[in-house]
Amino acid sequence: MKAPAVRLSSGRKLPLIALGTAGIPYHSQQIQTSISLALKIGYRHFDTAKIYGSEPAIGKALNEAFDEGIVKREEVFVTSKLWCSDHHDPGAALKRTLHNLKLEYLDLYLVHWPVRFKEGVCYAVPKEDDFERLDMEQTWHAMEKCVELGLCHSIGISNFSSKKIEDLLSHASIPPAVNQVELHPLWRQHKLREFCAERKIHLSAYSPLGGPGSPWGSKAVIKNPTIVSIAHKHQRTPAQIALRWALESGVSVVAKSFNEERMQENWGVSDWVLDAEDHCKINDLSQMKFMRGDFLVNNTTSPYKTIEELWDGEI
Repeated sequence: MKAPAVRLSSGRKLPLIALGTAGIPYHSQQIQTSISLALKIGYRHFDTAKIYGSEPAIGKALNEAFDEGIVKREEVFVTSKLWCSDHHDPGAALKRTLHNLKLEYLDLYLVHWPVRFKEGVCYAVPKEDDFERLDMEQTWHAMEKCVELGLCHSIGISNFSSKKIEDLLSHASIPPAVNQVELHPLWRQHKLREFCAERKIHLSAYSPLGGPGSPWGSKAVIKNPTIVSIAHKHQRTPAQIALRWALESGVSVVAKSFNEERMQENWGVSDWVLDAEDHCKINDLSQMKFMRGDFLVNNTTSPYKTIEELWDGEI
């Protein structure tokens, strides 16, 4: 089955189902094997980031596939992200990412968080003295330069609230093509979805199943009785219901699994539909956010003193 795609404001096509590589055991051969398997299943979009540590293995697997004629470079979409300690020079950070991936260009480069750390802080949870003041206008100008230099085709953001996007748009020459955020049936992001749609910013969902395999995630989505009931009705799995709901909500999904059966399961959500009753039931579910970003909040050095400040009340 051909990968369904959406055309971004940048003019590029983004495949709607991506294989995520965050929070996995960083065994290079396992990653390479899984990427090769994903290509055979039909995946054409691969999501990574500097902080995940998976770029080199993904690059090796993709380049082997290119050399063997399994797929062409222009048929694959690769997303990576600017880590918080690289705001001082996004261009240099992107060049390192391209070196890791063994690619000449990136399809999509995202600002991972609206936070800046000191140069060299390459761990996920910062210490209190790791924070620096973020000049998003300066960062975004450097991201735009990456497009002008041909280092990436599209640029975007991740974990940005409506307010932070509005602030960014006030000075951006190239608007963000994508905002990647936590989104699933228990955290539906209705306000943000409407806001981004009005501004032609595509919304992409990380942890579309609630991140059940991550330290901060939960099985609440795939164990939810309503989701399970809808799955029985359609003879599908709860995970497939969550992914299908996102696609029908106009959102692409970044689904992380290196298990062949689950990779196949996540891929099989494009040739059937939910009905109006299903959507009504899902829209009535109580909301809960799992990736709250507590590690980016403190009373002294962080620009965000509370969780509400980090998300500008969208929590």
